[in-house]
Amino acid sequence: MGLLDEVGKVAGAIAAVEAAEKVDPQAGLLTKGIAAIAGFEGAGKLESMIEKKDDDKQDDADNAQASDDTSPQT
Repeated sequence: MGLLDEVGKVAGAIAAVEAAEKVDPQAGLLTKGIAAIAGFEGAGKLESMIEKKDDDKQDDADNAQASDDTSPQT
């Protein structure tokens, strides 16, 4: 999923630049560059956080299933 992760980051960068242009139509190249970097990094952090939550949920489900398998049958 490496390629999809990078596409998400690029989309975040583009969205951040568009937002900067909406806020300040006269935004300079430096402002747009900073917005692009912030959007790229922010999208990456967001994806990492979502993946971590998904992994945690999967770990919890695996642990619950494992404890159900080891509990005594009545």
